[in-house]
Amino acid sequence: MAGETQSSHQVVIIGGGFGGLYAAKELGRAPVQVTLIDKRNFHLFQPLLYQVATGTLSPADISSPLRGILSQNKNTQVRLDEVVDVDPEQKKLTLRGGELAYDTLIVATGVSHHYFGNDHWKPTAPGLKTVEDALEMRRRIFMAFEAAEKEPDPVARQAWLTFVIVGGGPTGVELAGAIAELAFKTLKQDFRNIDTAEAKILLLEGLDRILPPYPPELSAKAAESLSKLGVTTRTKTLVTNIENNIVTAKQGDAIEQIFARTILWAAGVKASAMGKVLEQRAGATLDRVGRVTVNPDLSIPNHSDIFVIGDLALYTHQGDKPLPGIAPVAIQQGQYVAKLVQERLNGQPIASFYYSDSGNLAVIGQNQAVANIGRWKLSGALAWFIWIFAHIYYLIEFDNKLIVLLQWGWNYFTRNRGARLITGEGSLVQVDVDTSGNYSVPANKSPVEV
Repeated sequence: MAGETQSSHQVVIIGGGFGGLYAAKELGRAPVQVTLIDKRNFHLFQPLLYQVATGTLSPADISSPLRGILSQNKNTQVRLDEVVDVDPEQKKLTLRGGELAYDTLIVATGVSHHYFGNDHWKPTAPGLKTVEDALEMRRRIFMAFEAAEKEPDPVARQAWLTFVIVGGGPTGVELAGAIAELAFKTLKQDFRNIDTAEAKILLLEGLDRILPPYPPELSAKAAESLSKLGVTTRTKTLVTNIENNIVTAKQGDAIEQIFARTILWAAGVKASAMGKVLEQRAGATLDRVGRVTVNPDLSIPNHSDIFVIGDLALYTHQGDKPLPGIAPVAIQQGQYVAKLVQERLNGQPIASFYYSDSGNLAVIGQNQAVANIGRWKLSGALAWFIWIFAHIYYLIEFDNKLIVLLQWGWNYFTRNRGARLITGEGSLVQVDVDTSGNYSVPANKSPVEV
């Protein structure tokens, strides 16, 4: 970097999620030129995607155009494109729409769903990472109630009213709680031929408790709250197969088959393809899910000008476990790298990255959440209010904050969800003939064997 003029320094950021966006915002007044590249033209507030999937919010409520967010940063341009290759020696990126040179590269491309070698389950059990994922989940959830309404056979009807969520982390817990509130509260008066309270919501977790990153007492509180909502939680339960609307699950030596028309995946993540590109082109080291091992300053070994932040980064220099893939980590890493770039240009050293842990929050349902904040382990209504204001705080644009706050207030007092639209491919008839296979229930078996 020595000898170049600061204004000519080109910082390229790949990914407009929390890490990439906050890095770009922090560099807005720096003496550099910034290019933010993303396949989407908007920033998505992923922690609230489950509320889109369950009809509480609309996609626009939790999305903000990248160009609008960064419009005041005169040194920043947004490019709608996708990076397919990196040449660290030439400091050049290959994009689907051309090439781009960089002096500093910040990679913040995140993660996607991980089916642990069973990618053929994906069409039957969608995950939740994108707007499209959320809309597809919403379609399946509300279509299930519509199909049950017109299904004369009681066994087939119960299959439509059975919802299986695989994975007991925060996303799985939040989905299970939201679906339970739909079935047992919001939709209870909306149908004439079915009682939505007959729905079965099953949450399957492979470990010995849900919310494994949380203290055991909060996991127990969350399980208790879910049970009160009507969710059946199964721990130490491994899914061994998903086929023809049948989930095969193993708990110890016992194997059961769960017949369900709606199966949702929240069991794991894998790193984006950029991790593999960095391994092949820059010699980066990856863990088993493809996250990139980074130095204490978030650069990759042997390439001090390439930084990896957010969910894609494997940071093992603080505590006995890698930093979790959550929004506050990505935000702080983005801000740190932006500061580091500026300090380097000024010839100043900077200390290693250190994550200031503000705690973990997970919502179960209305007035029910768990919060692990330092020494404080909270549950119930107080944790729920903290969860609300924390999420409002991190929403990017003011209009998003206002709309979401008003929508939540309306839902709180009316228990209504205004975004219950069934959209996307597939009419009711097409859903009856599911693309994952023909539904069948063996003779003398109920839709859920317990």
